[in-house]
Amino acid sequence: MDLQTRALHEGYTKDSQGTMAVPIYQTTAYEFNSVEHAADLFSLKQLGNIYTRLNNPTTDVFEKRFASLEGGEAALATSSGMSATFFAIVNATAAGENIVCAKQLYGGSLTLNTHTLKRFGIEARYFDVHDMSSLESLIDDKTRVIFFESLTNPSIDVADIEAITKIADKYGILSVVDNTVATPVLCRPFEFGADIVVHSASKYTTGQGLAIGGILVERKNLVEKLRSNPRYEHFNNPDPSYHGLIYVNIGLPPFTLRARLSLSRDLGAVLSPFNSWLFIQGIETLSLRMKEHSKNALALAEFLESHPKVKKVNYPGLKSNANYKNAQKYFDGGECSGLLSFEVASLQEATKIVDATKLYSLVVNIGDSKSIITHPASTTHQQLNEQELIACGVPSGLIRISCGLESIKDLIDDMKQALEA
Repeated sequence: MDLQTRALHEGYTKDSQGTMAVPIYQTTAYEFNSVEHAADLFSLKQLGNIYTRLNNPTTDVFEKRFASLEGGEAALATSSGMSATFFAIVNATAAGENIVCAKQLYGGSLTLNTHTLKRFGIEARYFDVHDMSSLESLIDDKTRVIFFESLTNPSIDVADIEAITKIADKYGILSVVDNTVATPVLCRPFEFGADIVVHSASKYTTGQGLAIGGILVERKNLVEKLRSNPRYEHFNNPDPSYHGLIYVNIGLPPFTLRARLSLSRDLGAVLSPFNSWLFIQGIETLSLRMKEHSKNALALAEFLESHPKVKKVNYPGLKSNANYKNAQKYFDGGECSGLLSFEVASLQEATKIVDATKLYSLVVNIGDSKSIITHPASTTHQQLNEQELIACGVPSGLIRISCGLESIKDLIDDMKQALEA
């Protein structure tokens, strides 16, 4: 089935009531048929519902549907995009080991990797997504994850996914791609060799800023990369916390299984059934919305590129952009989502423009049906100094826009008056 058909039907078999909409199973727990039935569920001899911290029928539909859109084998929904990222990293990494990350990352991911993971004994090393030599030189026998974004936020760079994943495969390392901005409608990293994909479903998946949530997706046949791989002994040795289970031998997708049985169980960063239901509604129109977001963003980028006050526009749909070639390779139809950024002369000029807009909402979010404007250096990346801001592609004069679904004429008119105010 085509992607849009799967977005409407995948993962749901109508219940006994014949409900067209996926029901919300708003429950904490589930009754077992017998002691033996409960024991079989806990030992994985039989698959089924145990407790909503581990699984839920509504969330199960969301997970199956999203995994299908990405072309993956299995998924695990989490309480936020940050928890999905955290789970993906710590599911593969332990104290004394390291991860190699792109410099061009969302501010929350930079903070997680640089500061929070450091307290867990995990070191983060950084490479430039446009310099593969800088990536390979950072890898050693303690490297467990290569982490990057398919379309970076807010620098709006397009990673060379295939080049990065080939290096990861060369060393037997898991590649983890944050595909939030592109969404599986525009980009499917598994088709270019990625191992794990993560999303903040709070963005384009919901589409209206309705709910916080995340999801982690595992590619098909990842078990073969994990099996007998000395970097991931915990997938190959008995897990003492789960009656000696060996994840690569169970016959189920091992990465999401371990994340569910170990991390969701112990850390509890679980998505509520109601939020799963909201995300299911968003998935149904995701492909339609992404086309319109991309169309509006390209038109706005072309206007900004022609304005004398704008030093630089970052949108890979522009033929003048350094990322244009990668966008044509990795994004369906060259459509590049609704996220763009542009640079003006100074912090003061950027502040003046942001405050002068009327239609754009000053919000630290993206992927809403309403257009959003943000000044990253004073918000999402405030913790970075001037040199760090420049290194990750976020100079103080940078303005980020999440282009919504309003009339493009109105969006351009408002930006024009703000630039000239």
